Amino acid sequence: MSETETQAFSLSIEQVDAYEFRVRFDDTPIPELLTDEPPPLGGDAGPNPSRLLVTAVVNCLASSLLFALRKFSNEPAGLRAQARATLGRNAERRWRVERVTVDLHLSEDAGTIQKLDRILEQFEQFCVVTQSVREGIAVDVHVHDGSGRTLQ
Repeated sequence: MSETETQAFSLSIEQVDAYEFRVRFDDTPIPELLTDEPPPLGGDAGPNPSRLLVTAVVNCLASSLLFALRKFSNEPAGLRAQARATLGRNAERRWRVERVTVDLHLSEDAGTIQKLDRILEQFEQFCVVTQSVREGIAVDVHVHDGSGRTLQ
């Protein structure tokens, strides 16, 4: 992709009940996903947005590490990852994800991995999600009423 090239995708959500939402990944064969908030707001029928954010970070890092390993002719098997999120309140007393700690586990011994130093030096740079979260994401928000009028 050139520097002037962009890509886009869309998804849509629809309220099912209380804080439960059905997520559709538009224009793809990906199955719908149910999200929900934990009690007391929701019923824990699916992951909440904070869990999805952390899932995106850890999954992207694991995929990036896998990509970097394969780029240097390694054939890893059984890559595992675990993530832990710490939530806290900001100055306005709103909950925020303060930190995400990710542990990536290779099944191979380090001595058998070709170009391991280079891989470890660069794999995080391939991770679209982690690098976007680290740098900040511009988010534009528009609110529309039932007639389609833009309220904000």
